[in-house]
Amino acid sequence: MSRGFGLLFAVIGTILLAGISFAISTREPLLVVLFIVLSIGFMGFGFVTKAKMRRKRETPGK
Repeated sequence: MSRGFGLLFAVIGTILLAGISFAISTREPLLVVLFIVLSIGFMGFGFVTKAKMRRKRETPGK
């Protein structure tokens, strides 16, 4: 994964985690759950994207 792409994922992930802390501080349980689900989904998407990019780089003949 390129540095810029990795930085983008890191920044968005950090914003989502900050959203969890904001929702906890405002005592909004639905927002807490929403941000948790979004964070887990986004992190999973990042791992899948990284794996696809690695596979694409390792098999240049296909």
